[in-house]
Amino acid sequence: MKLKQGLRGWWIALLAALADRLTKVLVARLCPRGGVLIPGIINLRPVENEGIAFSMLSGKGLGLVLFTAALIVGLVTWLLTHPDDPPLLRAGLWLIAGGGLGNLYDRLAFGGVSDFIELAFTRLTVFNVADICICAGAALVLLGSFKGEIKHGK
Repeated sequence: MKLKQGLRGWWIALLAALADRLTKVLVARLCPRGGVLIPGIINLRPVENEGIAFSMLSGKGLGLVLFTAALIVGLVTWLLTHPDDPPLLRAGLWLIAGGGLGNLYDRLAFGGVSDFIELAFTRLTVFNVADICICAGAALVLLGSFKGEIKHGK
């Protein structure tokens, strides 16, 4: 019964990974050279990233694969063994796991992660839907943690 409770929300990870994969395929097929999605706000600029954020740790392919896989296993293990954690925290962890799965698939299948979303007003970095899921998940984890602490009077 605890396993069933721990699996609550698994579909969030599945949807995150599928959304990431679908958007990468669509951009590769429909806009392989990039372009403007929303003028002045979002450009499509397909790039291959062998590292993590801002291309840090490029060339560490196997290490990044192992780290990402271990992180996903750790998150899912936590979720299965802590079914009573606050719902926002759990949703955030499932989002992080799903985003990690999306990027892990790319690393295993292509040797790097396909990024394609560029904010036109910053030109700081290029990212993908998996990255958005990971960041949104981290925000939910923080909110869920704070909400849990407030609820329990800590």
